[in-house]
Amino acid sequence: MNVLVRQAAEHWHFVAPVLRKPKTEADYDALVVALDELLDLMGEDENHPVTSLVDIIGDWIEAYDEEHRPMPIASGVDVLRSLMREHGLTQSDLPGVGAQSVVSEVLSGKRQLNLRQIRWLAERFGVSAEVFI
Repeated sequence: MNVLVRQAAEHWHFVAPVLRKPKTEADYDALVVALDELLDLMGEDENHPVTSLVDIIGDWIEAYDEEHRPMPIASGVDVLRSLMREHGLTQSDLPGVGAQSVVSEVLSGKRQLNLRQIRWLAERFGVSAEVFI
């Protein structure tokens, strides 16, 4: 057995609680706490010795989130509402979509965005047109 493997085995009981994929919410919560502490320890040093451990734990947390807390799929109208709220806009502030009544119909689901409107919104908000499709 090489020295590195032997040392890892001898110290495994100290490391094992941190190096375990989360199977429960408690496991997940413990990994999040460990990740926060490791990030505090690292600071801005991307070459810190624990960087690879941070990567591993971050990947496990992300995988758990994707499996247990999938992101809901937002419609183009949901995205538009969110962007309007974020930017403090009213229906009248979107002339590229149309008159206030047209924007109202889009937001209420009575009308769908057309390609011209989608392009204008993408340009207006600096996002990909795909978010409105």
